[in-house]
This record gives sequence, structure tokens and C-alpha cells, in this order.
Amino acid sequence: MVNGDASGERPDRASSFGAIADDYDRWRPGPSPSVVEWLIPAAARRVVDIGAGTGALSRLLVGRAHDIVAGEPDARMRQVLARSVPEATVLEGQGERIPVDDASVDAVVVSSAWHWMDVDATVAEVARVLRPHGVLGVVWAGVDWRADWFTALRQTVRQDRTSERVGLLGSLIDEEVPGESHTLRLPAAAPFEPPEQVWLSWDQPMSANQLVGMLGTFSGVIVLSEQQRRQIMDETRQLLRRYAGLEGDAAVTLPFRANCWRTVRRSA
Repeated sequence: MVNGDASGERPDRASSFGAIADDYDRWRPGPSPSVVEWLIPAAARRVVDIGAGTGALSRLLVGRAHDIVAGEPDARMRQVLARSVPEATVLEGQGERIPVDDASVDAVVVSSAWHWMDVDATVAEVARVLRPHGVLGVVWAGVDWRADWFTALRQTVRQDRTSERVGLLGSLIDEEVPGESHTLRLPAAAPFEPPEQVWLSWDQPMSANQLVGMLGTFSGVIVLSEQQRRQIMDETRQLLRRYAGLEGDAAVTLPFRANCWRTVRRSA
């Protein structure tokens, strides 16, 4: 599984995305607007996006929140973020160190970055910056790898006894069910209500180029050598062409889904 995370590799993988910041912005699909609608209340005026990356979630806040603060620890990601979401105030920051005053924001949101953070320290920081009854929203969003299209592709490849690259599917088609790392668990003493959780789904066209480009933004691929990255991506293009008849800008509509969590800060 290319985008899995062994504990010894987490620091390298967590800091790997800045090396491909432009590609990350180009190829990583963002969540649906329905995610933001569920995560934060309509009355939220000041929202902080932590681990904002290149702004996939921040740009959905434009027009919804009056004041958007986007915190990102990597300078390379911040450069792209500032360019892609000029409406946001872009600051150096991370979950464990949120660059805003105490009780100054209505919501804190985190998209596909919570598993990189120190939970105890981050929850304490979120509690510090949220106003009473403010909301913490966390989401992991992406292609639904359980889709019929991927299921059929897996079966076709496995039935082809001449294929020597069946294992390559592990790079592109992640069959793992989201586990503990994709769960919002709060320390027992944290001043928050029990978290709510919901799955949201939507459809989105993806071309072969987009699928391969997205693969290149997975942390497990980024940290490989240039030769290994090029080999995996070239072989993925061949796999899509050979087994799915999909190449270049030819697209297929795929289901996406988001694992969404939210919790409200208690007043005391």
C-alpha cells in the first residue's frame, strides 16, 4: 500500500509533500462543498484551516466564512496556498501550534492531515483558540477505492496469468478500510462534546492522467527515488491502458467519499 504509514516513516512522509507542492495542488482532488456544509455551522465567521496544504479545503471556505486563516508548516506548500487562495490569511502553523489568539475563532478544520499530528497537543491547541461552542471539523476525503470500476479492474488483472505487475494495484488501488488513524479520538479530559461522524459521497470524472498524477502525490511514492517513482507511474499508465482502456485525458466517472468528524467545544 503506497499511502500507508509505518511509524518510523511518519516524520519523513509528513514533510514530503512540500517537495511536490505544485503537483499536489494540480493533481489532488479536493473535497466536495457538502463536506464544508456539514463540518462547520453557517454562522461561523472566522475559520482556521490547519495543515492547509495547498488550499483544497481553504478555497471551499471562500464566500462562506468572513475571515479565513490557513495554517501550514511547510514553506513550499504555503507559497502555493497563498497563490491559490488569495482570500485567506496564510500563516506558518500546525496543529500543535495554531497562530491565532485564545478564543478567537468559530471553527477549526483539518483535511487529510489529522493523522500527522500529535493528538493531545493539537486538541489542547484547538480548545485554546475556539470560542465556546466553536466546532472542530476533521475530514479524510478521496476516491472510493471500493467502487465497481476498481473492483472490475482488480479482478481483470488478477485473472491475467501473464501479468507480472499485479502488485502494482497496491500502489493505485488502496483496498484498506480506514482504521484508527482516520478516527477522531479525543483525550478523556478534553473540553469537547462526543464527536459526530458521517460519510458523504459524490461523483467526479477522473482521467488516466489525473489518476497517475494523484498517485504521484501519495507520500509513499514521494519518498521513493526518482527512478522508482517514474517506474511506478509509467507502469500504472500501462495498467490503465491495458486493462481499462483508459489513457491520456480519457475519463471515467468515479465515486468519491469523505469520512467526516465534528465536535463542539464545551463552554467550560
